[in-house]
Amino acid sequence: MSDGDLISELYAGCFRRLVVQLYAVTGDLTEAQEAVQEAFTRALVSPRRFAALENPEAWLRRVAVNWARSRYRRRRVLDGLLRRIGPPPAVADHSPEHLALLAALRVLPEGQRHALALHYLVDLPVDEVAATLGVSSGTVKSRLSRGRVALAALLADTDTSDATTSTSTGTGTMCATDATETGRIDVRS
Repeated sequence: MSDGDLISELYAGCFRRLVVQLYAVTGDLTEAQEAVQEAFTRALVSPRRFAALENPEAWLRRVAVNWARSRYRRRRVLDGLLRRIGPPPAVADHSPEHLALLAALRVLPEGQRHALALHYLVDLPVDEVAATLGVSSGTVKSRLSRGRVALAALLADTDTSDATTSTSTGTGTMCATDATETGRIDVRS
């Protein structure tokens, strides 16, 4: 039996049992699953040494418990630091226009929202947005185009009485006039 077959057999035979045991330790099913997966990942790093163990399941359990404990300690330290820092800062702009823009962005599909935010709010060129999102430049251009049209419609619905209202975004200004008339969002610094 090869080393990989041994690990596959152990995974099939004891993964659930180990997850149940780690669930009792962590109290969180997702955390337990991640701990056991991490243990199997470490076994795959050196499969020959793992195959030579007298009790591989006990080794997996020990690695998973140690990983869960380390993660718990790190999380406790982080929580303490966050308590000392205090609550996160409040959003700087509470204007109705800014809140309407944020609400409209939340309605858009994730891909369009990410593309619009990275391109217009972070000021990344299309190629960098594509690299960041792991998609092609054409996909980014398509998402930007569709996102602008959808955002313009959403913003026009929320502010039909005054189509010339500018919406502040923190790093630039999106003009509702441009969005409704041309289907484009004008970002100015």
